[in-house]
This record gives sequence, structure tokens and C-alpha cells, in this order.
Amino acid sequence: MPRATPSSIASIIELDETIGLVPFISAAHSLVEEIAVDSGHTEARLTLIESWLAAHFYTVRDPRTTSERAGPVSANYQSAVDLGLATSHYGQMAMVLDTSGLLAAMSQNRRRVASVSWLGREDDRGVVAEE
Repeated sequence: MPRATPSSIASIIELDETIGLVPFISAAHSLVEEIAVDSGHTEARLTLIESWLAAHFYTVRDPRTTSERAGPVSANYQSAVDLGLATSHYGQMAMVLDTSGLLAAMSQNRRRVASVSWLGREDDRGVVAEE
């Protein structure tokens, strides 16, 4: 069950009432569930992270304006052609709240993967060298 609620997201970001929040809450919840066990965070911290992540995903649908002008009408929007969480202030805040660093690693596509490397010589692996 998602931790983030429409009211927790509305307290972070101005919302357009015509845009449903379910897809953004679902995406945020999915990521938070992935880090929840390994992060060691409390449920309260995970709720904060999930709410900020949902706000981040919301900005993909409804970008924030960086400047507006009334005459002749003009507007600039916050956006970046990138998939990382650093593309919005909300994603950046979610990474700050995640002191485990797992979200930052995910955002940079640097997942923790165990690997083994052989540093010995060829004949040390049980392969008999021919003379």
C-alpha cells in the first residue's frame, strides 16, 4: 500500500486538480519499495521520500515554470532531457532524504552488483600448461 497520499504531495507541490495522482504515487511507491529493506529508513522517512518522489514524477506530466511574462505572453518551463532524479528539485530532495544513497545510485544507473575477478595466472586455475 502506498505511503504517499494526495494531501502529502499537495503539501509539497502545487497541483492541477484535473491531473490524477495515481500513476505518480504508484511509480514512487515502486521505487521506495525497492530501497525500503536495504535503506534501514523508518516508515516516516520512507513516507517523506515517497511523497517527494511522487512530486518529482508529477513534474514530468506538469512541468514547473521557471519564468513567466505577461506581455507579450511568454513562459519557460523546468525540464531536462534526462531520466535521473536530479532533473527536478523534488527528485533532488528525495535523494537528500534517502541518506542510504540508494536512490542516488539508482538515478545514476549505478546498481550495486557483486562480481568476481580472477587475478591469478592461467595455470593457477587448475589448467595444466603444456610444455
